[in-house]
Amino acid sequence: MKKLVLLFLMFFTMSNIGFSQDNEECITNLQIFAEHCKKKRYEQAYTPWKKVRTDCPPAYNINVYTLGEKILKDKIKKASADQKLTFATELESLYDDYLKAFPNKSKKGDVLSDKAMLLYEFKSEKGLSDSQVYDAFDLAYTSDAKTFTNPKGLYTYFKLMVQLYDAKLKPAEDLFTKYDEIHEKVESEIKNYTQKLNTYLPGEDGVEKVLSSKDKARKKYYESYLKAYDQISLGMDKDLGDRANCANLIPLYERNYEANKNDGLWLQRAMNRLYAKECSDSELFFKIVQQKNVLEPNASTAYYLGILKDKEGKSNDAITYYKQAVELETDAYEKAKILYRVAEKFKAKGSYGVARSYYRKALSSNASMGKCYIKIAEMYAKSANNCGATAFDKRAVYWLAASEVVKAGRADAKLKKTASKYEANYKAKAPSKGEIFSANRAGETINIACWIGAKVKVPEIK
Repeated sequence: MKKLVLLFLMFFTMSNIGFSQDNEECITNLQIFAEHCKKKRYEQAYTPWKKVRTDCPPAYNINVYTLGEKILKDKIKKASADQKLTFATELESLYDDYLKAFPNKSKKGDVLSDKAMLLYEFKSEKGLSDSQVYDAFDLAYTSDAKTFTNPKGLYTYFKLMVQLYDAKLKPAEDLFTKYDEIHEKVESEIKNYTQKLNTYLPGEDGVEKVLSSKDKARKKYYESYLKAYDQISLGMDKDLGDRANCANLIPLYERNYEANKNDGLWLQRAMNRLYAKECSDSELFFKIVQQKNVLEPNASTAYYLGILKDKEGKSNDAITYYKQAVELETDAYEKAKILYRVAEKFKAKGSYGVARSYYRKALSSNASMGKCYIKIAEMYAKSANNCGATAFDKRAVYWLAASEVVKAGRADAKLKKTASKYEANYKAKAPSKGEIFSANRAGETINIACWIGAKVKVPEIK
């Protein structure tokens, strides 16, 4: 009996020594590859990473997966043509194992969309069809849409749907529904990053905020994502194109109206799409708006009812609905969009003073809506000949317009180039240095009358 106990103790001790040695190797190799990754030496990181990946428990350390992705992407990038697929398959396996090893820490939508993107890139090499790759993206979206945020992935997901529709493998209804779903997702991400960005922008007083190096980095990060999502929106609209014209949309929505007339989401998406594609003159648009207003009245239905009243020539009723739309919307970001649309309506009518007040209200709700400054500047420029006692004073309005577009570039990084072009154009139309000198008005403050009611300072001559 004593011999048996002794043998058991010897076996247990030897087992622990083996485990301890294995664990020590895991720790050492983990530290080595992590240090290489820290310095972006992914080639050197591969061998020690591979040992941890192969010899250590699947859930040993999350860096095996998060840093492993970077290591394998680097291998794919640098590998010869006949080797790329090998590393791509290894990365695909890594994504699957990551979800199994860390189900509560990994972001399922993010990981699955990255895997789908990998399948898309190696579609030909793996002999996959568009349907198979689309299904991979669809799995990511339906499993966890919240963390499926990669701009390129979202765009590819929709582009595949368009290709399947063109190949007659998906019906029109699926195409339009998927457009609405992804568009709403993109809009929610734009809203998220816009709200974060607005904390770093000048307030209503126009005073620039002092930002730390970390704040500047965050601001740049948010701006880069907003630019990417903006490009997605443009790309999706371009891809959808005439596939969603009135001739296609109206029969589809008419055919499905009865089955969906008590579905608030369907009604909302239908009226949004009809409006976006300029199908608001149709009887169907009127019917859907009215039904949505009965079922679930909200800011959107109030705004669309205002549009319908405008078309009937009932301006006062239209204004009432527009004001109601603004009052009903409680979300600042969404309110800004409505205020902007209302401003556009008044601008088109030539009611510049009212339009400016709505553009400014939109900016109060969303400080990064730089296009409002450009619109205000356009109205100033169009009013130059009507707002000044002398030719010099009239042209001085262009300085005011130029000062507005400068604000646009500060508010929205995407508008910097556009704002610079507008600024140069307006300044070229304002009095020249020679004219300022001849009129002896350098440094003078000019009161601009009419609806503008603002002051502008004549530049000093240097």
